[in-house]
Amino acid sequence: MTSEQSLWYLENIDLSGILCPRKIKRGDLDTHEHKVFDKGSYIYLPDEYADRMFFITEGRVKIGTYSDQGKEVTKAIIGPGEVFGELSMIGENRRHDFAYAMEQTRTCIMTVGELQDMMREHSALSLFLMRTMGSRMLEMENRLQSLVFKDSRTRIIDYLVSLVHKKGQRVGYEMLVRKFLTHQEIANLTATSRQTVTTVLNELRNKDILTFDRKRLLVRDMEALEKEK
Repeated sequence: MTSEQSLWYLENIDLSGILCPRKIKRGDLDTHEHKVFDKGSYIYLPDEYADRMFFITEGRVKIGTYSDQGKEVTKAIIGPGEVFGELSMIGENRRHDFAYAMEQTRTCIMTVGELQDMMREHSALSLFLMRTMGSRMLEMENRLQSLVFKDSRTRIIDYLVSLVHKKGQRVGYEMLVRKFLTHQEIANLTATSRQTVTTVLNELRNKDILTFDRKRLLVRDMEALEKEK
């Protein structure tokens, strides 16, 4: 587990057993709401009432917003073991962003009251939520600095390096990221164009630093990728 990943997950703690247990202490069935969202559906939209938090057990969710000109701005793409809608825990009554199911997504849904009860029983849950909110604030700050001080090419490579650190699996001397994003999704995350993302990826592939297709990214030389920044 990398240092970046430790911001999102707690080592040696089964959060699924805390947030969405199959059985509770009395042996009854889990009383939390579970819901499956179809690919392409919105889980919530801006200005909707915010009173619940979602825990992903399967699938991927895009968190984003819209600019004044109506352009989509992607804030994060998250998957199993991660939570979203957590700002309802700190008194936000209305959503400021949208949540969109990128594929069929299974979630466990908890109200603010249910979460507060669980946090009193499980200190690990409180720490997890603090790390989640803190890491997302840090990520947004880093992205803002990147927009101000770095060019498009560097922003894209920065994102690829961060993605590999967070989601990559070592395969021999290479790093594999499954469920690689589309070029447009990377463009939305890095405030660049799809054409620029395609150009940078092809350039890195021609240098034999990485290879990719719609399903995966394989970094052949991580050190070389980081030197491209």
